[in-house]
Amino acid sequence: MSADFPILSLAIWLPIVGGILVLTASDDKHAPMARVLSLIVSIATFIVTIPLYTQFDTSTYQMQFTESHSWISTFKIYYSLGVDGISMPLIILTSFTTVFIVIAGWEVIQNKTAQYMASFLIMEGLMIGVFSALDSMLFYVLWEAMLIPMFLIIGIWGGANRVYATIKFFLYTFLGSVFMLIALIYMFNQSGSFSILDFHDLKMSLNVQILIFLAFLIAFAVKVPMWPVHTWLPDAHVEAPTGGSVILAAIMLKMGTYGFVRFSLPITPDASQTLDWLMITLSLIAIVYIAFVALVQKDMKKLIAYSSISHMGFVTLGFFIGFTILRNTGSPDGIAMGIEGALVQMISHGFISGAMFLCVGVLYDRMHSRLIADYGGVVNTMPVFSAFLVLFAMANAGLPGTSGFVGEFMVILSAFKANFWIAFLAATTLIFGAAYTLWMIKRVVFGEVANENVAKLTDINRREFFVLGSLAAAVLLVGIWPAPLLEVMHSSVDHLVQQINATKL
Repeated sequence: MSADFPILSLAIWLPIVGGILVLTASDDKHAPMARVLSLIVSIATFIVTIPLYTQFDTSTYQMQFTESHSWISTFKIYYSLGVDGISMPLIILTSFTTVFIVIAGWEVIQNKTAQYMASFLIMEGLMIGVFSALDSMLFYVLWEAMLIPMFLIIGIWGGANRVYATIKFFLYTFLGSVFMLIALIYMFNQSGSFSILDFHDLKMSLNVQILIFLAFLIAFAVKVPMWPVHTWLPDAHVEAPTGGSVILAAIMLKMGTYGFVRFSLPITPDASQTLDWLMITLSLIAIVYIAFVALVQKDMKKLIAYSSISHMGFVTLGFFIGFTILRNTGSPDGIAMGIEGALVQMISHGFISGAMFLCVGVLYDRMHSRLIADYGGVVNTMPVFSAFLVLFAMANAGLPGTSGFVGEFMVILSAFKANFWIAFLAATTLIFGAAYTLWMIKRVVFGEVANENVAKLTDINRREFFVLGSLAAAVLLVGIWPAPLLEVMHSSVDHLVQQINATKL
């Protein structure tokens, strides 16, 4: 494929235009056509993103597959795109996950099928745009536009309390983003550009950096979400349809952590170092406290939602633990490991959390209940499904050989270079994660058949086997052979470490 080929624009606009075309089959009698067209578009988009990996130059930190066109010339706003080793894996994760969301909703969604599928396709294009935007205003517009299809997905196809969950989700994320917009406008006035890369070179005093950092923190912490602005996520997950929960956990949460590594760390490195204690504290609270909250959940979706918050605490810890290493040792050694571990954890969590929510969806489709107490002995009637669920549960608990272990292990190793007690608290997630995950598995999967409803369950069909099998392969591949993922990150992470290590004061 030619270097001048607009591959990123195609990856963004193919699902958006495809989603609009799917809407032409909005009558439910045309639902089969809407499903087929959605599947074709999602597969085509995934195929389009593959060259981002196969043609990626791992030897440079420079942005690749770049495009730039004037958009709003009066304010020097550009339609500017590009990817590096940090954003490229997230784009492929997005296109990969969307294919399975379409397949997972194939038979389940019988009402407004075209609108459901179109919402996910349009959101896929917007999310790929967020990860590839190099102009901060383009980033902001796509960041906010993404809320609209997610609002509709939860609000139309969600559960009984979907209106409450939708409004709470929208208000939290929208209001948080206002502070980011203020920060972007300020930096435009200082630099004369909305380019994210120009912001990286902008010199600001420590006080200004702290204000910019806090503005970004509010916006990104809500999206992750970090404690204490996490309360919207369990409500959104419980009320969202299965596909909505998968896209929330697998992709949308990663946008907050991506914001930290694309904006906060390189633009405000001095403020990041000054406030690293705050980020480490919030991360450890998420890892430890939220794990205890997960232990007492009765709803499987809520348990996995709280588990996601706990695991995302590892990501933010990995990003900011390097400053403590730098302060204690005066050497940047170990910083790159923490950041790379956090990035691997982002990708791994996308696979594992998406798979866990799909497994809950499989059970809910059959019994219309997410309560742990309504199950028991599922392995007796659904042995193949149970094997997949146990695998994903082990990965969620950080079992070596699965993707869940790689990122967490790298972050813990990096934390040991900074402070033993930070590493100790972070490592407790391996215990707590096993506790709440395996406790759920014990009550749902093992034992005697609990009731007549469980006795009537049927094992997964070929469509469900394909979805879960593909995700299982991804979890095992990254767990056993993480090198292909780590190699694409090295140059970009090393450059980020140089930016962190270089004061702007």
